[in-house]
Amino acid sequence: MATDIKAPTFPESVAEGSVAAWHKKVGDSVERDELIVEIETDKVVLEVVAPEAGTLSEVLVEEGDTVESEQVLGRLGESKAEKNKEEAESQKKGEDTSDKKNENKADKKNTAEKADAENAEKKDDSAPASGDKIHEIKAPTFPESIQEGTVASWNKQVGEAVKRDEVLAEIETDKVVLEVVAPTDGALTEIKAEEGSQVTSEQVLAIFSEGAGGDAAPQIGEGKAAASADDGASDEKVGDKILAPAARKLVAEHDLDVNAIEGTGKGGRILKEDVQKAVKEGSAKKKTAKPETRSTSGAQTAAATTAPAVEGERPEKRVPMSRLRQTIAKRLVQAQQTAAMLTTYNEVDMGAVMDLRAQYKDTFLKSHEVKLGFMGFFVKAASEALKRFPDVNASIDGTDIVYHGYQDIGVAVSTDRGLVVPVLRDTDSMKIADVEKGIVDFGKRARDGKLGIDEMQGGTFTITNGGIFGSLMSTPIINPPQTAILGMHKIQERPMAVNGKVEIRPMMYLAVSYDHRMIDGKDAVQFLVTIKELLEDPARLLLDI
Repeated sequence: MATDIKAPTFPESVAEGSVAAWHKKVGDSVERDELIVEIETDKVVLEVVAPEAGTLSEVLVEEGDTVESEQVLGRLGESKAEKNKEEAESQKKGEDTSDKKNENKADKKNTAEKADAENAEKKDDSAPASGDKIHEIKAPTFPESIQEGTVASWNKQVGEAVKRDEVLAEIETDKVVLEVVAPTDGALTEIKAEEGSQVTSEQVLAIFSEGAGGDAAPQIGEGKAAASADDGASDEKVGDKILAPAARKLVAEHDLDVNAIEGTGKGGRILKEDVQKAVKEGSAKKKTAKPETRSTSGAQTAAATTAPAVEGERPEKRVPMSRLRQTIAKRLVQAQQTAAMLTTYNEVDMGAVMDLRAQYKDTFLKSHEVKLGFMGFFVKAASEALKRFPDVNASIDGTDIVYHGYQDIGVAVSTDRGLVVPVLRDTDSMKIADVEKGIVDFGKRARDGKLGIDEMQGGTFTITNGGIFGSLMSTPIINPPQTAILGMHKIQERPMAVNGKVEIRPMMYLAVSYDHRMIDGKDAVQFLVTIKELLEDPARLLLDI
């Protein structure tokens, strides 16, 4: 007799959980009180043990599925030892059960064959061979602050062989790019969410067949292949060239000549990497016909086939705004609409910091294996100033003011996708070398899209450096719910009055934008003056004065 395996009774404060891991597979023998499955809630991980000895006969919820309190997760059947014991007793009593068993088996087999035949008619032609285990490829579980994401790219196509933990797709959210990896060796048999489509947390993105792939994989179901071609998920033939979907998208975005791209895929198939290489080298740009060479002859028709999609002397190109760019726009507008934002300016003589940097940069690099930049000095100076002016380090939550007893400074990093702000934690206790290492690491991972969501949340203050791009003066916008932001700018040599004499000094304009609802003008000005004084005499940072 089958025994239900149920989820534990959740506390009142826990509404649901998710299946974290199955420790037993169907057919495995299980002892009483042996761990079978783990349920992860928003607070704890709960263990589900076997109510009795037996064999795991059925799994009703897969790993990653959401379950409720006391929901049936699977079923236990009789153990092998009990089955053998029953059979032995039946033979000993002389009961002729073998014929009945065979009849029952035959009935079950016929029933199963009929059910399989019905399911085969309902299923897509792409169903993998019987023996291949099917997996649903789902989007990652998004944090509470993220509602949905966009399928940025598929790195693998239907039928392409995939290794375990190899990246299948990338999901772009308004903060980070999340990777979706293969659960095991195999191949994709169906893609349900195309590139550019919106997906929610744990939404099914594709169907994955374990053990599939290779030369035989593309032959899985001719009917499905035709369907995929209709919805744009399969390869497309352009002239004599065959393009993968991801490659086709890049070709359209960059308006490239397909015939000038060399495909490295199977059978000359043009892959995404081939297009990226062509874009980098600039070897596949289309040649635009000059206006004076146009005519009404047949030559014009021939030229039209190689002309860009948008013709004329004033071409335009329309592309969808990325999710990150949409979020940046929304937050910046929100900051300007909700905060009473003002900006105060000052200038700092960078001579002392530049001399110190020039004197110790080689020793610093040798000791810490990272270059000594300017940002380390600014972060340390800002940390000290934030301790002296706690209002600048506070944040606004509705009608409450939250004072932070620590300094977590976000550093704005520019990437191809847009501006991101990873956060350095507890900067007051960090050394300048630690700051420089953290910023270099953030910059590299930000450009590669490898930053985690937790690394861009919870900052108490932000520093942005427009000077690296040549900005001489700007007005930075507050990063809510923070109440202030520091803007750095280009170091420019200017004539300055020093002790009654005119000297050429390396000067930088500083700007602090602040929320006047929280910070008074006096505090904002004194905060910026403190940073100026600390930078003009770096010894103050070491002496804490």
